[in-house]
Amino acid sequence: MSYIKIWLHCVWATKYRIPYLTDKIRGDVISHIYSNAMTKGIYINQLNGYSDHLHALISMGGTQNISEIMQNIKGESSHWINKNKLTRLKFKWQNDFYCVSIGETQSERIRKYIQNQEQHHKKIRWDKELEKLIKENNLMRMTD
Repeated sequence: MSYIKIWLHCVWATKYRIPYLTDKIRGDVISHIYSNAMTKGIYINQLNGYSDHLHALISMGGTQNISEIMQNIKGESSHWINKNKLTRLKFKWQNDFYCVSIGETQSERIRKYIQNQEQHHKKIRWDKELEKLIKENNLMRMTD
């Protein structure tokens, strides 16, 4: 039997960063992503965001890979949003996403950070936050 715990902090944005995820629909979208992820064996520990992006703390399983996890979450949720006509225009996520592994000791800090997205974004814009995360984690842009 294998024992695995790989924490991922993932962030993805709406196409062109259009603020589709208003207070009115964001909760419904988050609830749907949680329940859909569970049916696909994706364990999301924490999920929250702001008007143009979402953050998730995900525990990745031994047979999963990051691209498949993100495709399942983003693809299915955009389909669900459009099917239920939650936005006036066609909803899309950006193709890109941010994802970094974190240690068990960092998980509580990241969990709280995700929970407090609305307050956090009263202080810092999403594009500045992403720049900071990329720099702090010394990330390189990956191509598909």
